[in-house]
Amino acid sequence: MRASDLMTRKVYTTSPQASVQEVVRLLHHQRISGVPVIDHDGQLVGIITEADILENSDCDDAIVAEIMSRQLTTVEEDTPIDEIAALLAGRHIKRVPVVREGHVVGIVSRADIVQAVAMGELLVRPW
Repeated sequence: MRASDLMTRKVYTTSPQASVQEVVRLLHHQRISGVPVIDHDGQLVGIITEADILENSDCDDAIVAEIMSRQLTTVEEDTPIDEIAALLAGRHIKRVPVVREGHVVGIVSRADIVQAVAMGELLVRPW
């Protein structure tokens, strides 16, 4: 099983110029915990998560570029799921964007991997 088999293809994104308040509303309404940040050329430039927002609780009028994480971990569509699981566990992250030529084509979260295990589509391994 590869990233393309498991990834969520409908990925909510935001721009570096969006307000943090806009992102807070997006996360709340979509019941998600983070979104990739995409520049005007469609390139992935960061990610903003609940943790980024909580760590910057005084960001009432901040924009995404001011608090987003710029150090990105990404995978490609053909990355094996066991590698992704090890990556998520090893780096203590909850999600990883799936990219093709710098453009986000999906996202794999820890919840996606747990769901695959629960459905019997993936064996549990000591990653």
